[in-house]
Order: sequence, then structure tokens, then C-alpha cells
Amino acid sequence: MGTKTIGLREDAYEKLKARKREDESFTDLVERLLEELTADWRDGFGTLPDEAAEELEAHAREARTRNSEGLAQRQQEAIEELSAASEDESDETA
Repeated sequence: MGTKTIGLREDAYEKLKARKREDESFTDLVERLLEELTADWRDGFGTLPDEAAEELEAHAREARTRNSEGLAQRQQEAIEELSAASEDESDETA
């Protein structure tokens, strides 16, 4: 594979040189930096610090509990209404 010569401003060169590892060529450095830039953006997406994740889980548990309790209450009310309606129908036919 061939090589290309590129021009860099002094400040850009110094920044690259500072990031270069001792056992790595500038080509290796540029390839490593490009790989880091082109990494899949989804890697690590949505990760939270442990404390924030625990807080979110606690809120989700609480919301599920409230939702379940509300659902159970609505189901009980519907059963009671249906039962009362059935009793009314029985009284009317008797």
C-alpha cells in the first residue's frame, strides 16, 4: 500500500503527537483515532450511572405498583356493578 504526505498546522501536529503511543506510528495513531470516532453510537447509549439507574428503577416499580392497584380497584368496581346489575335483573324477573 502506498503512502501520502499531508500537511498539518503545528498545533494539530502537537495534539496528535501528544496522543501518540510510544510503540505506535502516526498512521497507527490516525487509524486508532478514526476507529474511536466511527464506533457505533449505540454503544453505551442509554447507560446511566448506578445511582440514577437505581432511582429510575425505583420510580418504575412504584409506577407499576400504582398502576396495578388502580387496575385491581377498577376491576373490583366493575365486578360489583355487574353483580348489582345481575341482582336487579333477577329482582325484575321474579
